Amino acid sequence: MIGSGSARTAANLGVASVLAIFLGACSSMSLPSFSSSSTPPPEPAPAPEMPASIRADELVGKWGLASFQNPNDRARTEAAAKAQCKQPYVIGAGSSGGVIMHLADQATPQELRLKGSPSGKNYIGPSGPAGGEQDREIVSFDGRVLITRFIDKDAATRYGNMVYVRCAPRA
Repeated sequence: MIGSGSARTAANLGVASVLAIFLGACSSMSLPSFSSSSTPPPEPAPAPEMPASIRADELVGKWGLASFQNPNDRARTEAAAKAQCKQPYVIGAGSSGGVIMHLADQATPQELRLKGSPSGKNYIGPSGPAGGEQDREIVSFDGRVLITRFIDKDAATRYGNMVYVRCAPRA
């Protein structure tokens, strides 16, 4: 029979042997380095902005503004937007080729870019990839009526389809 002192010594030697083997195996493995000297992989270059098929100067001017949720209300909403020309929404020309408009829930207008996409859709929004959360998609534009919809689901629900009707130039 083995005494408790001998058993404890044998167990300690066994644990020490297992740890030595484990640590020896770790030294032959390649573990990731957590030091600051390693350089992270380069980020992929952002895709170049595609030009929109609508030019910024086509949007500059005074517009009557209204919105609709139900597509059946489009004609009525266009008439309501035209009636707003007494107090028009002004889309200005930006200093770097964009347009001056409001983002969703922003009190101050800022310069936004017109952006194209590989799918052929056009967007208005801050610099960055087309179709970003702060962008609005140009649903349709015929030179007289512009319809946009925000990409952000919450803003799209609250604002609906924004209808801009060009106000007649003053004679």
